[in-house]
Amino acid sequence: MTTAAPTVRAARSPREAADAPGRRTARASARRTGGRTPWLYLAPALVVLGGLLVYPIYQLGLISFFQYTQAQVSGGEPATFEGFGNYAELFGDPQFWQVLLATVLFAAACVVSTLAVGCALAVLLTRVRALPRLALMLAALGAWATPAVTGSTVWLFLFDPDFGPVNRMLGLGDHSWTYGRISAFFLVLLEVVWCSFPFVMVTVYAGIRAVPGEVLEAASLDGASQWRIWRSVLAPMLRPILVVVTIQSVIWDFKVFTQIYVMTGGGGIAGQNLVLNVYAYQQAFASSQYGLGSAIGIVMLLILLAVTLVYLRLLRRQGEEL
Repeated sequence: MTTAAPTVRAARSPREAADAPGRRTARASARRTGGRTPWLYLAPALVVLGGLLVYPIYQLGLISFFQYTQAQVSGGEPATFEGFGNYAELFGDPQFWQVLLATVLFAAACVVSTLAVGCALAVLLTRVRALPRLALMLAALGAWATPAVTGSTVWLFLFDPDFGPVNRMLGLGDHSWTYGRISAFFLVLLEVVWCSFPFVMVTVYAGIRAVPGEVLEAASLDGASQWRIWRSVLAPMLRPILVVVTIQSVIWDFKVFTQIYVMTGGGGIAGQNLVLNVYAYQQAFASSQYGLGSAIGIVMLLILLAVTLVYLRLLRRQGEEL
């Protein structure tokens, strides 16, 4: 008959007992140091961003609280503090609300169109052979690399009522696309989508290539159509990527300036094609009301921050990790 030996717990020596608090303190210090290490690496970039982003926003907000016109810029008169006077004047202007509504609708149309074209071409890239895929990629990247002023000028020529090839092919004679409000916005939308879809296409294409082929093959064997594969398989798996491209598109399209300014001649006839960025430019530089123009800039910044935060919060409620 064997008897199990009792388990004996070795008692710590007085020195070990005395060193235990020190070891705990050292581990806590190491954790704190390890938590600070990433911030030390990010410090140079944060300093640069602070100088290039935070300080200009601070100055923009500061100017928005003052009466700041050409007289104050030249030093002829001192700047007068008005508090929220510029914001009260802005919100009391019916034109501001008309321009804000037009900006929101125009940006929404641009974002939806850009995502639709970019995602459709990204799927197409996965279906064609290497040579057509390379040609499409080069054409898209060429559109993406074209400066906004150059692209806007080219599109104006294409739709020119006298010399443009589009009117000739469609048999529209001397129809002016920039005369009507809707047609002018539509023309600008085409140019914005043309120069924006390559970012969506390349990003989504990279995401699709990262999806395991077995998943798509299984969906095809189950009889799913291409639209059903995209809606039920690819889109849920690519949701983090779609979040990024959507937020980027919202920011870019909400603050469109060059295309509207060049293609509609500064906002269209009687300002019918104004968006917030062009409206802010007119108030700040054309009318020399820099305080009012700064207030418009701050309002745009707050709107974009609110849209981005709401969108991210909705996604987090759905369980997405960003």
